[in-house]
Amino acid sequence: MAMGSILALFEGLPEQTFAAGDVVLQEGDETNKLYILIDGLFEILKGDVRVYATSEPGAMFGEVSALLGIPHTATVKSARPCRAYVVDDAEAYLYSRPDIAFWLSRLLARRLHVVTGYLADLKAQFEDRSDHLSMVDEVLGTLLHHQDEAFVPGSDRYDDPKV
Repeated sequence: MAMGSILALFEGLPEQTFAAGDVVLQEGDETNKLYILIDGLFEILKGDVRVYATSEPGAMFGEVSALLGIPHTATVKSARPCRAYVVDDAEAYLYSRPDIAFWLSRLLARRLHVVTGYLADLKAQFEDRSDHLSMVDEVLGTLLHHQDEAFVPGSDRYDDPKV
């Protein structure tokens, strides 16, 4: 199902409007909310770094936090006036809507597929290095096969998981 056509599944949910510059989700906060973009432009920031922006109707935000029961992993801001559907109790909503939960699982699987391909390419580029960059191969190998539920991203050298 195309992103834009997914909007039909959310009709009837409350809508929320955002002015340009409004924070929709704040990195580190716990809200258990999902937002589904109807129109406008949302940007995603990790710390102060803009990592992505989308105006794609049906784009969903807050899903990682809701599914894993963790604080939001990024900040979502409106880059221009936006409208979005809002789900106040994402976990309960996804349990009650297996069609949407399945669609979301496919979306996340596509993202993982792309990232895994990228990580595998990086791993191949660094596997024969003999300098300090040689550890990139080992780190990427660990990331590609990680199964531990208690995993906290970031470096062990820092207390802040954003580092």
